Amino acid sequence: MTRPRRRHFGINVWAAGAFAAAALALVPIVTIAVTAMADTGGLWGHIVQFVLPQATWNTLVLLAGSGLIATIVGTGAAWLVTAYDFRGRWFLEWGLLLPLAVPTYIMAYAYLDILNPLGPVQGVLRWVLGYSSPRQFRLPDIRAMWGAILVFGFVLYPYVYLTARAMFLTQAANVIEVARTLGVPRSAIFWRVALPLARPAVAVGVSLALMEVLNDVGASQFLGVRTLTATVYTTWIVRTDLAGAAQIAISMLAIVLAMLVLERWARRKQRFASAAQNARQMQRQRLRGLASFFAFLFGALPIAIGFAGPALYLIVAAIRRIEFAGFSNALLRATINTVSVSAMATVVIVLVGFALAYAARLHRSAWTEGAMRIASLGYAVPGTVLALGILVPVAAFDRTLGNLWHAWTGLPGTLLLLGSGAALIYAYSTRFLAISVGGIDAGLSRIPPAYDYAARTLGRSASGTLFAVHLPLSRSALTAAGLLVFVDCMKELPATLLLRPLNFESLATLLYGEAARGTYEDAALAALIIVAIGILPVVLLARTSSQPAA
Repeated sequence: MTRPRRRHFGINVWAAGAFAAAALALVPIVTIAVTAMADTGGLWGHIVQFVLPQATWNTLVLLAGSGLIATIVGTGAAWLVTAYDFRGRWFLEWGLLLPLAVPTYIMAYAYLDILNPLGPVQGVLRWVLGYSSPRQFRLPDIRAMWGAILVFGFVLYPYVYLTARAMFLTQAANVIEVARTLGVPRSAIFWRVALPLARPAVAVGVSLALMEVLNDVGASQFLGVRTLTATVYTTWIVRTDLAGAAQIAISMLAIVLAMLVLERWARRKQRFASAAQNARQMQRQRLRGLASFFAFLFGALPIAIGFAGPALYLIVAAIRRIEFAGFSNALLRATINTVSVSAMATVVIVLVGFALAYAARLHRSAWTEGAMRIASLGYAVPGTVLALGILVPVAAFDRTLGNLWHAWTGLPGTLLLLGSGAALIYAYSTRFLAISVGGIDAGLSRIPPAYDYAARTLGRSASGTLFAVHLPLSRSALTAAGLLVFVDCMKELPATLLLRPLNFESLATLLYGEAARGTYEDAALAALIIVAIGILPVVLLARTSSQPAA
């Protein structure tokens, strides 16, 4: 008689945990909305008239330009390695993912020095053209909108490449053969068959890339482009106007919502199905001679711009820094801080993500599905906006706790959450929970429900089934989710800048500070460590995406 009650209690506990996680994820968004209602005096009118229009225009232009480059490069590269066979294709298949290891602010920081009038590129060009001084010849300054568009486009195209390539791999050969039979030439297959079928996947990849553009604060500031994210940061930190920053943040959330609605609307009538379970994959066309050479050159160009150039620069600059001053204590402390906080946040995010995914598996309903969706909202919210929504309730909690402590002991209170880094872990958890939930839910969905029924028949409770069946079988999904989350936490700049404790430097904030001061070689080691660790999920993605879905 007790066994059914234990099973029912187990389901309720997991569901309650899922609802609690969803509630915590909603807190920052609700806080921003409430804070934005506060009176800002005449400052909001000034922001609306003189600041918001230009920042909104810059943001929209940056989104459109970088999204266009990411779409063209990502989709073209995906079709190239899927539809054609040529020398070096195996390298491009995984090498095109390498720019994912380079955060946008590191890309901007590296190219600021590489394309500096006194830098190596312009120096070589002047030597070739016979000039001796930057006054005689210099390239246009990269600190402009065009420079930001190129930086974001060539760093973020892998999001489109991943989703488009997965869709091209699943397009069966019989679809291509039917099109050829109906008179479609091979040169038009991409435009008339493959691309229309891949539109939903391309739209998803572009949406992810644009979310990253909205989240950025470092690259846009380095390149002199005042976006909405940068405006939130300066309104909050420089002008100390929390309500004004919240009102600008609401504008950003409106853009995010519009992007999500537009993406859903664009594929509202798209329905795809495969008529065969084991459809034959498209036969690659063999390229030889000059065609093979130019195909490899086209595929290698994004890798050179988005990864090889910045990585080579960082290695050279880091070697110079080590030879000149060695490995500084500040860099060592920043590395320890980054690894420790990212590791703690990863544990929390993976545990909460597993609780959400497991609650949905045990008790699949509109409530648990809704909890998963709400808990995943943070990934669509820029880090600066999220930090703003977390600061207010966390600071209020710290003040309340400090007052109680003072009334009880007579000692001054401390900032428990803000001072310990707990607020930063909360921000990471809210921001990257979607990665954990998505990966773990996908892993659990591969475990047949029959395993659950067999375990229950043998007397296992919900929790007992978890430890005996689900955890062992979902270990690879947990590992992959943990690795992706750890690297994303380590690279996160906006939330870390705004919520870090006093005298706390991470690798990202150390790099940001050094680059803002113009001491590029001092920041090279921090950037190189971030890129080196960022390669880990790229290797994982390359392995998991190397085979088409069954």
